[in-house]
Amino acid sequence: MKYDAIMFDLDGTLWDATDNIIKAWNIAVKEFEELKDKKLGEKELQSVFGMPMDKITDILFPELSDERQDEVMERCCKIENDYLNEHGGNLYPGLLDTLKSLNETHKLFIVSNGQAGYVESFLNYNDLWDYFTDIRNWGDNPVSKGENIKLVMEKNNIENAVYVGDTQGDADAAAYAGIDFIYARYGFGKVNDYTYAIDSISDIINLDL
Repeated sequence: MKYDAIMFDLDGTLWDATDNIIKAWNIAVKEFEELKDKKLGEKELQSVFGMPMDKITDILFPELSDERQDEVMERCCKIENDYLNEHGGNLYPGLLDTLKSLNETHKLFIVSNGQAGYVESFLNYNDLWDYFTDIRNWGDNPVSKGENIKLVMEKNNIENAVYVGDTQGDADAAAYAGIDFIYARYGFGKVNDYTYAIDSISDIINLDL
């Protein structure tokens, strides 16, 4: 066994919650007078998936002050977490069987750039807590994803991990943490350099991990 742990990104890797995130964010945005005519769409949100939350606000709400951006983001995140806890998202085909198989041989983790409570909403709705040793949201510790990967590895005494993600930011985070990277080509992004590539989440079972 090459790796003692497999670490996952969430959006575009384990599930696609785009539709319900759009619904939640547009509910939140309408609560702000200066944004009453703004409507967020799929391409807008998918283009910022995987980014830290503070960078997302700069891109989606450039017309607002930093303070107002923070207020909007806080409300969007609250409504999103509540909405996803109730409605969930779309798991990628084969995910449940893949997690069951990998959990027999490796410790599994999720490290996401989402807000506090985001990974929890994924685990709560799909009842997947038993498969993961630890999780980390950017909102719990607002540093780079690469730093959070390293911190999770240190906390859990992981010597050799591999990170699974779908964007160049995920690949960069793995490189920063000094670990190998598996590119989920079915996700939202494009990646040039990777150790392995998969076209479905279940493909990971056939890799020599």
